[in-house]
Amino acid sequence: MKHFAFILSFLVFSSVINAQTPVYLDDSKPLEERVADALSRMTLEEKVAMCHAQSKFSTAGCARLGIPELYWCDGPHGVRMEINWNDWGHAEWTNDSCTAFPALTALAATWNPEMSMLYGRNVGEEARYRDKDVLLGPGVNIARTPLCGRNFEYMGEDPYLASKMVVPYIKGLQSNGVAASVKHYALNNQELWRGHINVKLSERALREIYLPAFRAAAVEGGAWTFMGSYNKYQGDWLCENETMLRKILKQEWQWDGVVVSDWGGTHSTAKAAKAGLDVEMGTFTNGLTTEATGFGYKDYYFADPYIKAVKAGEVPMEVLDEQASRILRLIFRTSMNRQKPYGSMCTSEHYDACRTIGGEAIVLLKNSVSKKQKTKLLPINPEKYQRILVVGENAVKDLCAGGGSSELKPRRLVTPLDALKARFGSEKVQYAMGYKSGKFIYDHEDLIPQEEYDRLYAEAISAAGNADLIIYVGGLNKNWRQDCESGDRQTYNLPFCQDRLITSLAETGKPMVTVFLTGNAFAMPWIDKVDAVVQAWYIGSEAGLPIADVLSGDVCPSGRLPITFPVKLEDCGAHSFDTLCFPGDSIDTEYREDVLVGYRWYDTKNIKPLFPFGYGLSYTTFEYGKAAVESSEGSWSVTIPVTNTGSVKGKEVVQLYVGDDKATVVRPKKELKAFEKIELSPGETKTVTLTITEQDLKFWDEAKHGWTLEPGTFTLYVGASSADIKQKIKVKI
Repeated sequence: MKHFAFILSFLVFSSVINAQTPVYLDDSKPLEERVADALSRMTLEEKVAMCHAQSKFSTAGCARLGIPELYWCDGPHGVRMEINWNDWGHAEWTNDSCTAFPALTALAATWNPEMSMLYGRNVGEEARYRDKDVLLGPGVNIARTPLCGRNFEYMGEDPYLASKMVVPYIKGLQSNGVAASVKHYALNNQELWRGHINVKLSERALREIYLPAFRAAAVEGGAWTFMGSYNKYQGDWLCENETMLRKILKQEWQWDGVVVSDWGGTHSTAKAAKAGLDVEMGTFTNGLTTEATGFGYKDYYFADPYIKAVKAGEVPMEVLDEQASRILRLIFRTSMNRQKPYGSMCTSEHYDACRTIGGEAIVLLKNSVSKKQKTKLLPINPEKYQRILVVGENAVKDLCAGGGSSELKPRRLVTPLDALKARFGSEKVQYAMGYKSGKFIYDHEDLIPQEEYDRLYAEAISAAGNADLIIYVGGLNKNWRQDCESGDRQTYNLPFCQDRLITSLAETGKPMVTVFLTGNAFAMPWIDKVDAVVQAWYIGSEAGLPIADVLSGDVCPSGRLPITFPVKLEDCGAHSFDTLCFPGDSIDTEYREDVLVGYRWYDTKNIKPLFPFGYGLSYTTFEYGKAAVESSEGSWSVTIPVTNTGSVKGKEVVQLYVGDDKATVVRPKKELKAFEKIELSPGETKTVTLTITEQDLKFWDEAKHGWTLEPGTFTLYVGASSADIKQKIKVKI
């Protein structure tokens, strides 16, 4: 009886407590009901506290109501090592290593949305395991020039390709209860003067080129956060630009997420809040309110000054309530989400994903018949070579370090040299550095004396005399003014005297394959002298393994270029005008190439690139059958049979471009509007169906401020790249 009374009293007590439980704690209730309930219980000060940083990488919740804080972390290629609470120093933890995934340019080079989903899911597991609520990425700024220092963090030059690749990444990441923070919204296409440069471009270029991937991330991907960029558009900072934040992102696209400033990108209180910025991060403080600094987190624009602005009527309470609602929504989706998984870190599955994605990302650019072997140099037959010389610093360099905020501390790192020794035998493989870049420094160069270059050059040339095969592993790196945040490249050519070294190695007459790890295109003045060229990008922790897989033939290369490689920099649209077009005059920059970005420029202006957009070779061959088109209400389906006519299994990327034969405005000769990657065994045929709609044929009409479809004839181009067109089909509107 005594026990019964206890149980009865416990049940009564529990029912009372449950009856009083706030709705916002009940995750069985609709999300918006929970948000409204929590908001109704918060004070002005508590709402404002959520709108600004409380450390370098965290924002407050509401402790009184049991609402947890948010922890933000740099990506997008992996979970960055821990940063100090109040400054940019590394925390020097021993348990903050990660898996370094391939750079996003490499991901785009797979042309495979399934790889993007795999990527997002795996990096999300690591972020979740490290208790991160928001991962700062992916990036989808368009590569309008190969000199942009952060192109390696983005998904290439084409808005359609970037749109199709960004959505699965977001969905995979957020399936772990970790928010994507799509960046940098928008027009962050250069690092020089990024903190203040004002971008001038047509509304049409904005809509057709620079916004589609962001729209896909918001509308199709359902990204939970966006990061505003540093630069200006129409004279307004992007973190307080009402046109971009409120009118387009939040109203036109009906997006319900949180806009966070880039760190230090906030410049006002009332204007930024009313324009649509939700969270302010990193505004030039070490976070400590002391006599020495006089500036702490409560001095942020969205801290005490915001409270004063609301009380003074400068910012309506409805604006703050909307911000707080968006932040609460984010908290309920992430840090307060009881349904999210536990995550995992540095598992064999993650390493396998890196290797798989890296293998699909590698692009075979050239594979000639070797003068000595009378066959194509790749894949390498190890029985033909007893002495293999690997040359180049990138064969041993940690390319996960540096680069700015995308720096990573991988738990393990497989270098190309390690993997090549394991694959071909350490007794066969010798190494010569050949060149040296110096250590990574964020904002200035570590210059190497010419005498050192000469010494390393001489050693490599001497070693080449005894080699049967040369494998050169070079390219760019994550040093300042290479592929790195805060500085753009200064030249289109390879740095560190590599052109001289490559030329001299090729002139030895030995069979030579060149492998390049970069996030950007570069000049190849020696292209006719080398037998094979492999573009391997930055492919993370496992970098050496997919390189060895492809060179040995264990993996048939299937990557395709997400960017165009021009012969020379002046061929690029952004560099075909005066310097106001790039990099600007330090105040303004004008995108004079307009909508003709990347391959659109080369095709329309009849400029032959070194390697075109969408290009990539294979170890097998493919034959395209006759394409057929069927039309239905407002759409067209193109079917193409494709056959593997070679001797090994391989993957082909079938691409469909569309061109308006005659228009009242300048339009590109053709634009990518559909693609599919397929795998075929030798002799196998598959039929690919690619569908386009009337929306794919429209252009942005500035006079009507909307999309317009003009009647007339359009050409559908079926091809293996923007330059390798197999068939053309005419359709009439």
